[in-house]
Amino acid sequence: MQKIGITQCAMWGSTLADFLPAAGKAGYEVVEVMSKAEGDLTTSLDAAGIAKVKEQAKAAGVGIDSVAMLHLTQAPIDSGKARDKAVEEIKAGLRLASALGAPRTLLTLGRLRPDLYYEDAYRNGIAALRQAASTAEELGIDVGIEFVWTGFLFSPLETRRFLEEVGSPRIGFYFDPGNMAVFQYPQHWVRALAKHIKGVHFKDWKGNALKGEWTRLLEGGVDFPAVMKELRAAGWDGPLISEVEPNLAPLDKTVQDIRKIMTL
Repeated sequence: MQKIGITQCAMWGSTLADFLPAAGKAGYEVVEVMSKAEGDLTTSLDAAGIAKVKEQAKAAGVGIDSVAMLHLTQAPIDSGKARDKAVEEIKAGLRLASALGAPRTLLTLGRLRPDLYYEDAYRNGIAALRQAASTAEELGIDVGIEFVWTGFLFSPLETRRFLEEVGSPRIGFYFDPGNMAVFQYPQHWVRALAKHIKGVHFKDWKGNALKGEWTRLLEGGVDFPAVMKELRAAGWDGPLISEVEPNLAPLDKTVQDIRKIMTL
């Protein structure tokens, strides 16, 4: 049976000392932790620090499934030295995930700017990920690119083409239906990107791009039966990771919601 998890992004600002026990107490089996430029989980953590995090997770009764690489100070879609820096930061995140025993990572590619043209960003992103792919392949760690509201890769077919041009079995897509429900139909993304899916977040959205809000799972516009049908067809049997904030639903209630979704 698929495992149920939660990302630390749902408890933004929490420390590991707060997040891990809360996740375990609520009934989650695995977690996604956040690596940041500063704080209790950084890519500069030494062996003793890594051991402490793993012990904290063990004590909380949760496995570390993923690392959300939020420590990047530069964007992979940028040019020149900025892109080179981003590549090194991605590689550092992959090494951190490997040390923690996490099989996957989450990555966002950066935001477009007036002076960063789309075609340049597209080429830069491919180049950066091709450079980082060797480390991902060497360590056996997946990288899931998440669709977020940055003006980049707004189509499942474009995203698929982008990943095919990167050309690494370790570089794929991190699916989050709440993010594209604002604009499109999440199940379309699953079908188009099936073999490229490396991770799955769950959150829900009610409304559209002009007016809307995050909701408790099954109370928004995401067609979860259709999403689950496509995930099964894609062969996804990895964890389903909640990104539902506690102010929308208590942590333990979201576990129940995901269990219900799994039966749809």
